Amino acid sequence: MQQGIIAIFRAMLGSLRDLAPIILVIGFFQLVVLQQPIPNLADIVIGVIFVLLGLTFFIFGLEMGLFPVGESMAHALARKGSVFWLVSFAFALGFGTTVAEPALIAVAAEAAEVAAQGGMIEVSEASKSAYATGLRFTVAFSVGLAIVLGVIRILAGWSIQWMIIGGYILVVIMTTLAPKEIIGIAYDSGGVTTSTITVPLVTALGVGLASSIEGRNPMTDGFGLIAFASLTPMIFVMAYGMVI
Repeated sequence: MQQGIIAIFRAMLGSLRDLAPIILVIGFFQLVVLQQPIPNLADIVIGVIFVLLGLTFFIFGLEMGLFPVGESMAHALARKGSVFWLVSFAFALGFGTTVAEPALIAVAAEAAEVAAQGGMIEVSEASKSAYATGLRFTVAFSVGLAIVLGVIRILAGWSIQWMIIGGYILVVIMTTLAPKEIIGIAYDSGGVTTSTITVPLVTALGVGLASSIEGRNPMTDGFGLIAFASLTPMIFVMAYGMVI
């Protein structure tokens, strides 16, 4: 019990250290550059405390729960020796974590609102909901396939450099063909997938899998799955825009 409290306290100090530069920058520009008092100071202080607590418990939870779960699942599936179940788990993990991403939910809803205002879809709640849902599932499906591709790369020992280069060449080609209204959304979709839920579990999967396979190095082979998770949504969302 005492060790757990000490660990949480250390995590809180680490979170405070990480937040300190942001607080100093905002305070400097508000007080020195703009020379204005900080508005709603009490609310801001309370908000910073909540952010500090949330960041602390989030990081502590990752280290205590999500990373060990991802690595243990990868170890168990690798020992089982079934490529089918390993690939199935990789797809389900990528799809499930991406669908649950709060950032993707927010971006999809905003994209639907803008699409309705721009005349791309009907101005109705049903149309906006269908558009946002379609966008979310398109991104989630692409991330699922990306994690599968990354797992196969680890199993086969393929070089990640040429795969990423080929992927971005395809992105450039599709950028010239896709409707201009969807290009920005597609590029942002690649960023929002690498957020709070997806990154820890996917990283743990890659490291755990590389650690379980003889001849694979967790440092050189275990990382890189997130690069695929950022790349494929851009391709799929531009394709989604062409179809819609």
